[in-house]
Amino acid sequence: MKKRILHQLSRRERQIMDALYRLGEGSVSDVQRALADPPSYSSVRALLGVLENKGYVRHRKVGRAYMYLPTISRDKARDSALKHMVQTFFDGSVEHVVAALISQSGGRLSDEDFERLEKLIRQKRKEEGD
Repeated sequence: MKKRILHQLSRRERQIMDALYRLGEGSVSDVQRALADPPSYSSVRALLGVLENKGYVRHRKVGRAYMYLPTISRDKARDSALKHMVQTFFDGSVEHVVAALISQSGGRLSDEDFERLEKLIRQKRKEEGD
C-alpha cells in the first residue's frame, strides 16, 4: 500500500482534513461550515473526492448524503507532519526542536512543566538503555 503523507497535500486539502479530524466525520455541508473562509459547496465536494481518490478519506452513505471520514488517524497524521518538520527545519535533530520549543515558550514554562519534561527524558534514557 502506498504511504500517504499529509504534508504533501495542498493547503485547502489540509484544511479539509483538519476539519474532518475536528468533526470525526461530516457531510460536505458540515465540512464547508467548519472551514474558515470556505470555498463553494461544489469545491468542497470536489476536494473531498480528490482526498478520497488519494486514500485520505472514505465515505459512507447516510440517507441521501455522504458522510466523509479520515482513513488515517490523527496521531499518525501528527507523527507524519512532525517527522517532516524535524527533517525539513531542524536537520533531523530532536535536540534542536526541543530547544526551539523551549525558547518559543517565552518563559511560560512552569516548574511542573520542567519536571514533566525531565521525567520524559529520564524515561526515554531508560528505554534506550535497555
